Amino acid sequence: MAVTETVTSTDLEFARQLGQQLRVDSIRCSTAAGSGHPTSSMSAADLIAVLIARYLQYDWSKPKDPNNDHLIYSKGHASPLCYAMFKAVGAITDAELMTFRRFGSRLQGHPTPVIPWVDVATGSLGQGLPIGVGVALAGQYLDKLPYHVWVLCGDSELAEGSIWEAIDKAAHYQLANLTAIWDINRLGQRGETEYGWSLDTYRRRVEAFGCHPIVIDGHDLASIDRAFGEALSNTGKPTVIIAKTVKGKGFSEIENKDGWHGRALPPDMAERAIKELGGIRNLKVKTQKPERSAAPKKPAAAVEPVMPTYKKEDKVATRKAYGDALVALGVMPDVVAMDGEVSNSTHADEFAKAYPDRFFEMWIAEQQLVATAVGMSVRGYKPFASTFAAFFSRAYDFVRMAGISQANIRLVGSHAGVEIGQDGPSQMALEDLASMRAIHSSTVLYPCDPNQTAKLTRIMADTPGIVFMRTTRGAYPTLYGPNESFKVGGSKVLRQSAKDKVTLIGAGVTLHSCLAAADALAAKKIPARVIDLYSVKPVDVKTLRESAKATRGRLIVVEDHYPEGGLAGAVLEALAADPPVRLVHLAVRELPTSGKPEELMNAAGISSKQIVAAATKLAASR
Repeated sequence: MAVTETVTSTDLEFARQLGQQLRVDSIRCSTAAGSGHPTSSMSAADLIAVLIARYLQYDWSKPKDPNNDHLIYSKGHASPLCYAMFKAVGAITDAELMTFRRFGSRLQGHPTPVIPWVDVATGSLGQGLPIGVGVALAGQYLDKLPYHVWVLCGDSELAEGSIWEAIDKAAHYQLANLTAIWDINRLGQRGETEYGWSLDTYRRRVEAFGCHPIVIDGHDLASIDRAFGEALSNTGKPTVIIAKTVKGKGFSEIENKDGWHGRALPPDMAERAIKELGGIRNLKVKTQKPERSAAPKKPAAAVEPVMPTYKKEDKVATRKAYGDALVALGVMPDVVAMDGEVSNSTHADEFAKAYPDRFFEMWIAEQQLVATAVGMSVRGYKPFASTFAAFFSRAYDFVRMAGISQANIRLVGSHAGVEIGQDGPSQMALEDLASMRAIHSSTVLYPCDPNQTAKLTRIMADTPGIVFMRTTRGAYPTLYGPNESFKVGGSKVLRQSAKDKVTLIGAGVTLHSCLAAADALAAKKIPARVIDLYSVKPVDVKTLRESAKATRGRLIVVEDHYPEGGLAGAVLEALAADPPVRLVHLAVRELPTSGKPEELMNAAGISSKQIVAAATKLAASR
């Protein structure tokens, strides 16, 4: 018969029984699903049992309570343990627990924020701890609230560089409100992990990075209890609890045995395991609620930002206009910024000087840069993260997972395309539009002048999802007046007539080439329409269709990007359901070298001269 008991203030014997229940329920739900990770859940069950019974402060009826602690499962494959925990605290029923991994269930294979008690999607290893650093930064430096951030990590993910970026930044910012719980169960997916049970190796590394290590037996409840207490009393450093555990703990047939990673127990084994673990229980825990005396620090009321404006005769790089606009957004108290040690190039340094309390330097740690933005978004802030556009590729998986998390972050990548010049191809983002367009829930913007950049930066602050803006290194003419309006999904037609024979489509730097080409074509009696496709995702389908119709399907797309997945990809996808178009695509098709911007754009075939040649030929076609 199942045992039912509810406690508020609990002793360690109850926690021991709770740990067994978490193991049993991890087995039950994964066996019912026929898949999952019960053994990885079983190793950490005692750690979670003590945490939720004695230390975690969380009101499960109010998951958005700003005073709640945060518990992030960086080892997201231990989702059976996570969901068993939800059952134990009364957040879900046993019936829902048994829907694990079924189609339509919110209890997916790895946790996502579809579940209200889950902050971020995990499962791509090495991400939960870096995001936890972002949450802890918000707690210690912005919210200034006493909530604690707990992150459960597996030992396999400790080989990820992102973990050590997180440990490094946690130590630098002295995040005493962060505790990483390392479940060292020795066995990974295909055998022993890199350091097995060499706990001293982990301890020395943690110490070297400036954090406080506590080495324990992860199944000795008294040791676990003391470790959590010590972590909460540690006021100067982040704590890392290094817990030696046994994979499959509690079922002798599979304890510490290789080959059981990611395998649900078949029904007959599950029955034996549940019996050995003491049977099915229905223990309930009333987790401590956070202190009601602690209230969020109320920022001053926000006023509408006064965005910078520029005159027609000004030549201002869009990256500089972004920096100016970001400072203007500083009057919004929920706007925060972070950069990857290139803020004097991205011009995020302007915000850093104006609002030093809301700027966070991440140095050359792009994974932690994006993770910090995601963590800040968990706490309701509007983060703007900037670096060279090419370097966001270092953190692409974090951007991808941010889409799954339904996070609201703003990414700004400067120094894109061959236009950057002499630095050469290692610094030239030529894949960024394609990669960012592919992200779920993303918006991709590419301004061409300072007034447009300022307006789009303002729009970014209120746009949900993953918003990426590509900025340009060089300074080009100001095309728009300060009162021009822009929108996500919009475009601007800068040249048009009833006699247009061809449509030129550009964005950012290539828009200027298109305009120059249109002037040259006009001298040859070839009228050309010019579209500024500043919203690359979503695109302005209506304007594209109207222009394709007006110019008999003759389109030329010009982009400072590799040919795959950029502007032309967006245009062709938008027009896929329409009559065929005759599209000429000018893009960077060869590996570029160093050189002056104009030399490189000419070599790539995206200069105004080559646009004129392509348009002349296309206009003459039937």
